[in-house]
Amino acid sequence: MEFNKVLDNVTIYEAGKPIELVVREYGIDPKDIIKLASNENPYGTSPKVTAKIKEIAQNMFVYPDDSMYELKEALSNKFNVESSNVIIGSGSDQILEFCVHAKCDKDSKILMSKTTFAMYEIYGKQTGSTIIKTVDDEHNLEQFSAEYKKHGADIIFLCLPNNPLGECLDKEDVYEFLKTVDSNTLVVVDGAYQEYASFKDEKKKIDAKDLISTFPNCIYLGTFSKAYALGGMRVGYGIAQEDIIKTLYKLRAPFNITTLTLAAAIEALKDEDFVNTCIAKNFDEMTRYEDYAKSKGFDYIPSYTNFITIKFGNKFSSKEVAQELLQRGIIVRDLTGYGVNAIRITIGSNEQNTKVFKILDEVLEKLK
Repeated sequence: MEFNKVLDNVTIYEAGKPIELVVREYGIDPKDIIKLASNENPYGTSPKVTAKIKEIAQNMFVYPDDSMYELKEALSNKFNVESSNVIIGSGSDQILEFCVHAKCDKDSKILMSKTTFAMYEIYGKQTGSTIIKTVDDEHNLEQFSAEYKKHGADIIFLCLPNNPLGECLDKEDVYEFLKTVDSNTLVVVDGAYQEYASFKDEKKKIDAKDLISTFPNCIYLGTFSKAYALGGMRVGYGIAQEDIIKTLYKLRAPFNITTLTLAAAIEALKDEDFVNTCIAKNFDEMTRYEDYAKSKGFDYIPSYTNFITIKFGNKFSSKEVAQELLQRGIIVRDLTGYGVNAIRITIGSNEQNTKVFKILDEVLEKLK
């Protein structure tokens, strides 16, 4: 059977390994497995969200409110925008998909950093677009500018902070770059980890309203999967000028998030204390990973997210380290597939991290 030829050049996204797979392959008790590969919130969901889900679970047979009125109103109040500036997706990556399919075809060009969220390239290649990448792994705006001047672009992806590496540009530098971008180029500012970045350093904070007011060709993306601990619910959002939102709605299927998802997201926005507590713990624990890396002589990327990237240089193979950890029930993300000899580790709880350091010591001793 023949399919669309552009798919021949599309790689399949490889998600972080689930706990169930490790149980099946290595026979490890689920309670002894620590999953630190998908940047989930290790402190779980707000108790208020859990209570709300239990309350409305009996209504799962009813379709959700497809207008998503209450959630859009809550987000418009949070970001001080109109509800008409908001679109809801099944994870923010669905809105990424909308953006690419709304803007691109086989004659289009998409500009991104060399090492960044894999779905940017995957969605781009689905349309047959040409993918243009900078030379550096981390975001380098001088290189973005050079590539943009040379090739142009229909879409530019800026991941702020960047996944899977963790670095983050200053807002001031981003704005200077955006001033040079043509009004017909759609700039997607992916703020999946913005809650973490703005907590750690005010200079990194991208205000969605200010962004789309200053640069009408931009869309800001956010998610409930990280700081709000709703990864299993799959809900994200986009904030942009109304004409962009109206266009993206033409690609949205009805009822693209569930009744329970809708309720969970609405309730999660009411418990900012829970979110801020989780973020504060995250950065407290991150210092332990920084100290560990320094003690071993490893480089790491200063992170503005809920994960840290540790580089092994020529001392160890990240693929071997990740595999050895996996066999011991510790799931991390090997970045070999991105061309980087490093592992990305989600910052776990205090207890989880203590166990990780102990087992990582054992692995490094075995491999040295």
